[in-house]
Amino acid sequence: MCAHVLVIETNDGLVVVDTGFGRDQVRTPKLLGQPFRALVQPKLDESQTALRQVEALGFRATDVRHLVPTHLDLDHAGGLPDFPDAQLHVWRPEMEGVLNPSFKEKLRYIDHLFEHGPNWHPHDVEGDEWMGFEAVRPLPGTDAEILIVPLPGHTRGHSAIAVKGGDGWLMHCGDGYFHRDQVETPAGCPPGLRAFQAIAGLERKRRLLNEERLRELNERKGGAGGEISMFCAHDVEELERLRSGAAGH
Repeated sequence: MCAHVLVIETNDGLVVVDTGFGRDQVRTPKLLGQPFRALVQPKLDESQTALRQVEALGFRATDVRHLVPTHLDLDHAGGLPDFPDAQLHVWRPEMEGVLNPSFKEKLRYIDHLFEHGPNWHPHDVEGDEWMGFEAVRPLPGTDAEILIVPLPGHTRGHSAIAVKGGDGWLMHCGDGYFHRDQVETPAGCPPGLRAFQAIAGLERKRRLLNEERLRELNERKGGAGGEISMFCAHDVEELERLRSGAAGH
């Protein structure tokens, strides 16, 4: 598994979609919690953090103006404290899950990720229709066409982030699915990943419904030469495929 981070250069600086683990977790692994470390066995390499990779591209932390996580689990939001000045854009239900968590949510949202006082920019549940999805909100303040596409289920405010490029759309689906075969027809998924997805999900029916909607969208608009290049957060093969072809977007 990987933690797939997308960085977008705009006229208003950089936009980072998901952050993976941050420097704090790499330097102090106990912050991840023993159950998570035992189950996932993460490779903690500071050079692989979003901050260090942004710096390797010749930018600084302050060049990151907008953070747009698909959701706020620690493997997607671990790097938030590395970019304390950036605006944090989430679908409003996700922010409410952090600030007013249910019992189950208290187990997934890690306090130290938010102790720096994020610059919250929540996006309301109302929005436009896009590709069959409702309540879609554009990211304000940049020249890039970036959309927050609600996909609740894994968390209450989980979203996909769609970015318009010269060759079509890149759609970071976060944990909307875990394996590339889940959005193919017929669908498939390794049993271990399917079990992990079921355990980690908050609302099973909504998650499965949105997985089906992603599969239908991929069938209509994805694939070779399609309008949308869809990928999830944790599929290594998708990451490598996009690394080899991302220059066209």
